[in-house]
Amino acid sequence: MVDLQSRRGATQHHDPNHIILLLKGFGIFLISVIIVFYYYFLSSSILRSGNKHDDGSSRNMSGKHPIATVAYAITVSGCPKNNGDSGDFGAGIKDGAAILKHSIHLNSFQNYPQSQSLYDYKMYALVHLEAESCARPALDPLGYEVLLRDVPVPLAEIEGQYLREKVPSNGCCGEKEFVKLHAYTLIQHPVVVHLDLDTLVLKPMDRLYDVMINGAPKDGSNGGVDVAFGDPLIPTPATDVNQINAFFTRDYNMAHLGMKHAGVQGGFLVLRPSLDVYNEFLSIIRKGDFRSNGGWGGMGFGPFYGSMTFQGIVPYFYDHLHPGTGVELNRCIYNNMADNPRDKPTKNDVVSGSCRDGYNRPDKNDECEDCRSHPIEDVVTTHFTLCQKPWECLPQDADRIQERLCRKFHHEWYRIREDLETTLWGREKVQLTNKEEVLKARGGEFQIEHFRGYCKGHGKRGYIQVVIPGQA
Repeated sequence: MVDLQSRRGATQHHDPNHIILLLKGFGIFLISVIIVFYYYFLSSSILRSGNKHDDGSSRNMSGKHPIATVAYAITVSGCPKNNGDSGDFGAGIKDGAAILKHSIHLNSFQNYPQSQSLYDYKMYALVHLEAESCARPALDPLGYEVLLRDVPVPLAEIEGQYLREKVPSNGCCGEKEFVKLHAYTLIQHPVVVHLDLDTLVLKPMDRLYDVMINGAPKDGSNGGVDVAFGDPLIPTPATDVNQINAFFTRDYNMAHLGMKHAGVQGGFLVLRPSLDVYNEFLSIIRKGDFRSNGGWGGMGFGPFYGSMTFQGIVPYFYDHLHPGTGVELNRCIYNNMADNPRDKPTKNDVVSGSCRDGYNRPDKNDECEDCRSHPIEDVVTTHFTLCQKPWECLPQDADRIQERLCRKFHHEWYRIREDLETTLWGREKVQLTNKEEVLKARGGEFQIEHFRGYCKGHGKRGYIQVVIPGQA
């Protein structure tokens, strides 16, 4: 006989081992689902990342992560005289460095989606040993990584007597200008941009980075890069590797009739870092084959201003030793200095003379573009050379071609300074039309709507210096 009471009791009391097995099975199932979904999304993310560039110009604007981090480097070869009241550093290293960095920030992934840039940035300062005392206190608080560097090749090791004896007095900074070459050692980044302190970034440079990282577009286009003279991005016949390792502009202000090669403008260089390239530069300097009547290697890369250092050795490397791997950019778009393209003065907005950039390009002799008339909306970077430094409080308000664009460039510099101080540093915003409010907050009343309260009067003595947070 079957005990019915016993059977009812069995249905009410479950086997503990059976419950544990059920829970383990459910747990394994749940973990499996999680793993499957994780790898699904991970693989989708990788595919999206790998498809950000179908060619050199397309970009995935829906991505949430930067493509890469670009290194931006400046070089400080010496300390400004008279506490920075004059000279290339103007009001001091910190003013140029602070506003330059913020202009980079505004045009980077850090300011996405406003910037529409997919590249992040990191700031470096290549500081000569003799400049540490003035550079580090200014640059450390601004977020620059200070790298103390000596000249890559001591003067005593330069074999060529002419270069060894003459280079200390060449250009702005003599042999210290070679400190810039240390930018090639930042190999933890795919791209390095070396800029002078008196430059300003107005638009993202993603197109340059796309081409340098992914190569030139396969369809033969320029990938949106504004190449000088409208030339192709890759020369014909193309090089074996078709790899672009540098973008630069040339300084035609230093060009003269009969000159074989124009130098690069030393305030702007986009480069592919490489220890091999760095060491090759060192070998060139150490050999010191710079001739008084023929420049580097006797090939016509000099003599001109700065030709013994950065402005001469860079074109010698990319034009002669490694042709096709460096690209000259349109200097009205990149590194615009608002310079006169012709060799005679401009009077009443009427240009005269021959095109300086036509000395080496007879086919372009009368077709040079006047960068002074270029729309500021199209300018990617500017360099305050002929326009003078923004921190000298020069109005540049005469109605002539020589000053119109300069005033716009200066206006942008002060606008970016204001954005840095109010948006990033949290300082008081003011109505520029309220003079008393501006004076109380910033102290300047000279052309307030232009200088935004940072100039007390005309000239460098009227400039109100940047005060870094936490510093008196």
